[in-house]
Amino acid sequence: MRKEPRQARSRATVETIVQAGARILSDEGWAGFTTNRIAELAGVSIGSLYQYFPDKLSLVDAIRHRHLDDSITVMREVRADGLSPGKFAAELVRAVVAAHSIYPGLHRVLLDEAPSSEAYRNPSSEFEIEYLSYYSNAVATYRKRQPNEADHVAGRVLSDAIDGVIHNAARRGAIDDPAVQKELVRLVTLYLGEPN
Repeated sequence: MRKEPRQARSRATVETIVQAGARILSDEGWAGFTTNRIAELAGVSIGSLYQYFPDKLSLVDAIRHRHLDDSITVMREVRADGLSPGKFAAELVRAVVAAHSIYPGLHRVLLDEAPSSEAYRNPSSEFEIEYLSYYSNAVATYRKRQPNEADHVAGRVLSDAIDGVIHNAARRGAIDDPAVQKELVRLVTLYLGEPN
């Protein structure tokens, strides 16, 4: 971002711009993602948009960042402690699907069309560390031990499986398909419930 919003009104403007951008990416794809169209949908002047976002790429980065924040928030709310593998899997899948259903077309565009900065490919980013730790901790919880290297590998496999199913369902317009969700819950449950 060009400048951090400090006042509540400025933060609300930035939020409105990010939401408008996400909606346009979801509904119209990268081809429809223009700063004029975003400003129009957000109900702000083009100058207000450029006050916070110097170009489309900075806005796409903000949209990606918001999606990652939403994903981590969902995961923080669904913990493995005290839940059976099946209950944990069901709650996690429900929450992840809900986070990806807000703008279902967004993920296809972010994955397939929109350019991205190197920051989102960094395997050592804070997000990636927390994200993978979440899964390795879940694996270790069901293996009744402190996380070890095998759990970290299993956590990466589990996160990639969930991401792959959810993102491909979003790409295919099937994010709300109960059969896909049921099979994903079954996959996660079997994976977590199986002794090593």
